[in-house]
Amino acid sequence: MQHYDAIILGAGASGLYCAIHAARRGRKIAVVDHGSKVARKVRISGGGRCNFTNLECSAAHFLSLNPHFCKSALARHTPWDVVAFFAEYGIGYEEKAEGQLFSDQGAGRVAGVLAEQCHRNHVAVLLEREVLSVSGAGPFQVETGREILEAPRLVLALGGRSWPQVGASSLGYRLARQFGLDVVKPRPGLVPFVLSGKEGNRCRELAGTALHVAAATGGRTFIDDLLFTHKGFSGPAVLQVSSYWNMGDSVVIDLLPRLRVEALVDEHRSSNALLRKLLQQHLPKRIVQEFLEKQILETPVSQLSNKQIQQAADSLHQWRVTPARTEGWEKAEVAVGGVDSAAVSSKTFEVASVSGLHVIGELLDVTGQLGGHNLQWAWASGHAVGVLL
Repeated sequence: MQHYDAIILGAGASGLYCAIHAARRGRKIAVVDHGSKVARKVRISGGGRCNFTNLECSAAHFLSLNPHFCKSALARHTPWDVVAFFAEYGIGYEEKAEGQLFSDQGAGRVAGVLAEQCHRNHVAVLLEREVLSVSGAGPFQVETGREILEAPRLVLALGGRSWPQVGASSLGYRLARQFGLDVVKPRPGLVPFVLSGKEGNRCRELAGTALHVAAATGGRTFIDDLLFTHKGFSGPAVLQVSSYWNMGDSVVIDLLPRLRVEALVDEHRSSNALLRKLLQQHLPKRIVQEFLEKQILETPVSQLSNKQIQQAADSLHQWRVTPARTEGWEKAEVAVGGVDSAAVSSKTFEVASVSGLHVIGELLDVTGQLGGHNLQWAWASGHAVGVLL
């Protein structure tokens, strides 16, 4: 039997950050993970560049049955606190659009700092351990294939089901249910869509074409890039709306969000220029040809009827599709849903019914939008518990 002040299950961003801050306070901490490396999702985040936080991060950037739950932790450990933490170890940042901060040394270095600080603060990082059983209610006992660990506090930082190719599993949900916690059914988020039938054929014809759009579903609209694929469509705007999409819902795409067709026609009402020529100044040629009838495209602007103008506007501003499905967990960047926060303190992340049990990170029903928000949640929730253990 090995005794610790706390056992953290999961060597991802939230678990490691929690361990570092607890160990800095002199606590004896063990982190247990079935993988051979720590921070596996961190290493591939942001396409290997690691969008590690967002300066605009707030509760408005998260999905949860309880939209207020994340406010306390986010306020107590801000993006600038995260910047300061990594700056201690030589990691700077490059700011992209909308406050997105990327590591100037890549994702591997961010993961490396987490591993190094665990080592320097004497955290016992136990890798390649299968969790065979978790029992007790303070002290808790964790049995792996190699040892039995015991501690008065247990932190579930096991993440969600996204990125199974780097080791994600449902273990966290199973353990949460074992302790009597409700789990909001997880579904893939920040994930590309698959389209079938006529619209699927259209996407295949346009595969490789990208453009700036406004995508809307579930009462939310995101303006960013869309990429047509052989399966359907992807790109930042699509990934964002996917987190708000439910099976059977439609997605409405505005292919020309910065300019109304009606305004373009009015501006050139006396022109003999073809509508095709005008639209190709603002849209990829393949999009124009695919979405509008040839007769309308080949008509001089001065001769377009009101009906034709409206048809063109509807086709470009109101492309309504119903995806067949998403590309699933293997392409999802996050899990939407998770452990219901109703049973968890927003300040200590302790489970009300099980003293000493904490739940943090993606395992909770708190899901961030694209752009560094999910890692900020990992840092903030991990810090909230780390300074208390």
